[in-house]
Amino acid sequence: MGEEIEVPLEAAQEHIHHHAQHGSTPWVSQVALSSAIFAVLAAVAALFAGGESNEAVRAEIRASNEWSHFQSKGIKADVLASKLELMKSFEKPIDEKDRERSDKLAKDKEQSQEKANGLEEASEHHMVTHERLARSVTFFQVCIAIGAVAVLTRRRRFFFVSLAFGAVGLAFFVHGFISALQH
Repeated sequence: MGEEIEVPLEAAQEHIHHHAQHGSTPWVSQVALSSAIFAVLAAVAALFAGGESNEAVRAEIRASNEWSHFQSKGIKADVLASKLELMKSFEKPIDEKDRERSDKLAKDKEQSQEKANGLEEASEHHMVTHERLARSVTFFQVCIAIGAVAVLTRRRRFFFVSLAFGAVGLAFFVHGFISALQH
């Protein structure tokens, strides 16, 4: 199944929170709050990304099974068609049950193909959603790390860069979350 995405930034968050409590710069508290919010969003996005990855794999397995069913019906239909052709070429009467079975196999084969195609589309949708959510996790991680750099260097401009990365991560998160709800 899909591998869970890790968010290994606990040390950076602890450092930010320590400076927020003991620092004299008021904007450090804003860095601490934003890093906490983005850490929660990263955890939620990682959870959803893992779920979407699992669903993509499940749908792909079901599609593969359905393609096997499709091939099985195709082989049976070909064998029956050969039998009907032989009967016809030897001018023997064709059993109506064989003709009905041939029509049913053709219909079943078509339904299997449609179902397999639908499952493949579902798998692709889940994988695209997984990738969007995984990107959001990455941007959230970068956001938190740059926030830690801002606190360590006491440079507020890094905090704004951090927020920019967080905003991009949020955009990917929202896009991925909406995509997950649509399927």
